[in-house]
Amino acid sequence: MANDEILSAMRRQLDCYQRLGKLTKTQHEYVQNSRNEDLLALLAQRQRLLEEMAKLEQIIVSAKRNWKQFTAGLPDDQRMEAESLVGETRRLLEEIAAADRDDTLVLHQRKLNAGRGINQAAAARKFNRAYAAAAYGQARTGLDLHR
Repeated sequence: MANDEILSAMRRQLDCYQRLGKLTKTQHEYVQNSRNEDLLALLAQRQRLLEEMAKLEQIIVSAKRNWKQFTAGLPDDQRMEAESLVGETRRLLEEIAAADRDDTLVLHQRKLNAGRGINQAAAARKFNRAYAAAAYGQARTGLDLHR
């Protein structure tokens, strides 16, 4: 693969990471405000972006495997650009992963709280039935209310 094509793919991949970073910030807002429908639409956008990034990675992967060889064959300005692109991409990836972990924790806590609420409601129903049975006696089964 030509060096220019690899560098071009690296630039486009960095652009994808920058767009993904913006989506991640919007995602955080949606998670915090329980905007679930908007969150699902945003996740679909992220998926399309990840698919585009995967295609670019196929172009870049050979250079990453032999990074020293690849950069050794580049003129100084392109070598500095390649190293800058990799560094910025790595920084954005770490930032995005951290934000995703935070959002995952928020969603997990929300799920646990919902589960507790369901369990409390079920316990309250059980208590109410037991209280009613103790206060008013056992309900008769087979009672026909239509007579």
